[in-house]
Amino acid sequence: MSEDVLEKVYQESLEERIISYLAETRQLSFEEAMRIYYSSRLANKIHNGDYGVQYLDYKVLIQILLETEPELFRTV
Repeated sequence: MSEDVLEKVYQESLEERIISYLAETRQLSFEEAMRIYYSSRLANKIHNGDYGVQYLDYKVLIQILLETEPELFRTV
């Protein structure tokens, strides 16, 4: 398995953990958690690999999302 394939698998797993934990901790539907995550700037940073942010723990990433993009949660 190539490094690119491994990175893609890791990223997909990370996104799944973020969305599931976000839904669980914020009492959101899975669909709403997905909408919030995929509309965030954080999702773009993870997708692009900006600053190595994709290697942080998913709970830390959720905390970053809550602190830096609170507007995403005001419509919930």
